[in-house]
Amino acid sequence: MNAPAKYPSEPLKLWKKAKELREQYYLNYARAKENGGLRWSGSAWALDAIPAGLGDDVYSLTGEPYAASIAHDRKFAKSCMDAAESYGFARDLCSYMRIYWGGLHLNKYLFGGEFPKPDFIFQSQICCSHSKWYQHVAKVDKVPDFYLDVGVGPYKDLDASRVAYVTNQLHDAIEWLEKVTGRKYDDEKMIAAVKNEMRSTSRWADICALNKAIPAPLDEKTMYSLYCLATLQKSAKWCADFYDELYDEVKDRVARGIAAVANERCRVISDTQPPWGFLKVFRYLETYGAVSVGSLYTFGLEGIWEDKPDGSWGGRTTPMEKGIEIRDRDTALRLYAEWNLSKPQWQHFYDPQLKTDMMLRIVKEWKCDGVMLHLNRGCEGLSLGIMENRLGLSKAGVPVMTFEGNMGDEREFDEVRTQARVDGFMEQLGLRKLAA
Repeated sequence: MNAPAKYPSEPLKLWKKAKELREQYYLNYARAKENGGLRWSGSAWALDAIPAGLGDDVYSLTGEPYAASIAHDRKFAKSCMDAAESYGFARDLCSYMRIYWGGLHLNKYLFGGEFPKPDFIFQSQICCSHSKWYQHVAKVDKVPDFYLDVGVGPYKDLDASRVAYVTNQLHDAIEWLEKVTGRKYDDEKMIAAVKNEMRSTSRWADICALNKAIPAPLDEKTMYSLYCLATLQKSAKWCADFYDELYDEVKDRVARGIAAVANERCRVISDTQPPWGFLKVFRYLETYGAVSVGSLYTFGLEGIWEDKPDGSWGGRTTPMEKGIEIRDRDTALRLYAEWNLSKPQWQHFYDPQLKTDMMLRIVKEWKCDGVMLHLNRGCEGLSLGIMENRLGLSKAGVPVMTFEGNMGDEREFDEVRTQARVDGFMEQLGLRKLAA
């Protein structure tokens, strides 16, 4: 006998549109040269409003979400990693980087045809792998490359000199872009892109904050297909507009009590990238009536947050909402640099305690019963200090489950063992499986 639903549930109305926008992004990159456009490549954390000043026919390929898409196709992912390893790259490097490199050397594009060559590389440096990743791409494709150092320390210690350090590099980047592309830079297009990115990243945080509601209107597995749009092109108008639409729909779901998991009776959060080839682990949670309402990764990879007047965490107020005029290049670049330096997922590169504090805040405000930590061998950056995070959470009295795996390399993930660990964790939280 099936367990009765505790809450009403229904599919997201914007689900199809989100999939279409994602597909169009990858097709636009592949077809850019057909109409004389430009292509560039860099990470999801590259400050993509800067190349936007080159024109409306400039398209990017952000490496991490592209590699994550391949990771879901386990057969192609393995062929890519085999190619990278046969080239001589070690298996313990970033799995996204190995997947990307493998596809590059195989000359195969996930969405069909040969791997589209970028015209230039524009990359930020915060994770240990970022610059080395694209130095190799630039070497193989013989294209110019620019690297932006954003490792200036945690946001709590930010001062004018650190903001100026990043801002000055952005000025240099614009001069470099004009030189390598031969195009005249358009400040108005860049300023519009900066504003779009601020809208996108603030609104995504607003959407995540709606998941504080009981029942949660979104589950994390669904959120992976939604937050990724910001990892593709957060400075695009289509991205900011979509998040405004999505916010309205999720807010309506909260008002009507629509649940992502109809039998919600337990709330957890996860951490870092999931094993993309085994996302059904989140559906397994639902057999216990458990829902993952998100994670610092899902909330803060692209979401920009602030403390609200009532003490809660919510989407950061944009300069435009504060009445600040952005009319010239220097103002735009300075505000843009400071905005990105507040990104939650950049903070724990300097001190794991900063991440522990943010996770404890999420546990409290999102009313969570426990935390699932993915000991992700595929990402050195976001797994940095993860065992210190476990100790900090446990010390605060939060039940914690750890499981080993790899976001992109299926050879590092044991599905049966992980399922058994979930069973044990659910028992620890006092839950038994719901009737099938």
